[in-house]
Amino acid sequence: MDGHTILVVEDEYTLRRLLEYRLGKLYRVRTAANGEEALEQIAEQLPDLIISDIMMPKMDGFALQAALQERRETRAIPFIFLTAKADEQSRLRGMRTGVDDYITKPFDIEQLLVRVERLLERTHYYRNQLDERIGQDFSRRLMPKKLPQASGYRTFFHNQPREHGGGDLFDWMEARPGVYFITIGDVMGKGLQAKFYAFSFLAYMRSILHALISTTDSPAELMTRMNQVLMDDPPMEETFASLLLMRWEPERNTVTYANAGHCRPLLVLRDQARVIEYSDLVLGLNPHATFKDTTFELPPNSALLTYTDGIVEQRMRTGEMLGENGLASFLPPALGKPQPIEWLLNELLQQSEAPEFQDDILVFWLERMKQPEEQRSGPRWFSPFLDTTEAKP
Repeated sequence: MDGHTILVVEDEYTLRRLLEYRLGKLYRVRTAANGEEALEQIAEQLPDLIISDIMMPKMDGFALQAALQERRETRAIPFIFLTAKADEQSRLRGMRTGVDDYITKPFDIEQLLVRVERLLERTHYYRNQLDERIGQDFSRRLMPKKLPQASGYRTFFHNQPREHGGGDLFDWMEARPGVYFITIGDVMGKGLQAKFYAFSFLAYMRSILHALISTTDSPAELMTRMNQVLMDDPPMEETFASLLLMRWEPERNTVTYANAGHCRPLLVLRDQARVIEYSDLVLGLNPHATFKDTTFELPPNSALLTYTDGIVEQRMRTGEMLGENGLASFLPPALGKPQPIEWLLNELLQQSEAPEFQDDILVFWLERMKQPEEQRSGPRWFSPFLDTTEAKP
């Protein structure tokens, strides 16, 4: 509670100083000698709570409370009346005007401190509840309502924001028949501010993809343009985002991607999961940043796992975070499961320190199914990775 600011409005100098001294041990305290001085202070900075006398020169407590109720930004500030007027009419009048508590002089200072603490806790709780509801609504709107579908493939997605969540985002579009662009990213920050910037960033990303998709298929070129737009726009200049942009072509069984500092994808095979290593600079750091396309093949009975950092930061029973390699160790048995992400998350929680995830969870699973028996050929060696910068035309 020491981060809260309390405004004490009291015309009696000794009492004002006493309250400033006692409350100042726990909170930041400002003082005013009457309602007019209080309004001047409130105009400079909104306090988290006001303790006000009723009977004061120039502007009394009732007039101060009425002035605060007229303004939307001050209407919800918790307000305690502190007065020598113990009659019931004054108490009822105060309650009708939106006063949260009413303490009669002489009073026990410890009792006042307890009431202040409870009122601040209650206000904090309601604000958190509101932020959480807004954050959950943002999260739902940042996620697509359906997934891309292609013959021979299965796609799964899971998004689980914690409280009001952060800046996780996921999106996809079919640029032309059979060519899909899939994006997964994380706008830096927590809470509603990150949600707001994630919303803005998603709008940038969609507009750039739609504008340039007819001229280039390269995720790296699209990523370079996104970075330039982000750096050139002053409202977004403090925004940093990690982003994985993938072009998926199911008929060729290939994925081409550019990675701007996002969690590296994992290629899941029957006996192991491999980290797809290449990554470039996070978006929003360098206006001259360039990005690179990397292409790999999805063999039959394999999957590609992409995710945000909440899952690898989960603390396990060992006391250590799961990490990239830890996540990879859980993946091969998930291949072919009816609900591979659900299975994976359940397995992780069974080995976790806590029975729930401690951060936002966002996971996308792209699985190429087994080939029919009659189409199978003998075993062959393959390299799933193909760097397009080195590929021959």
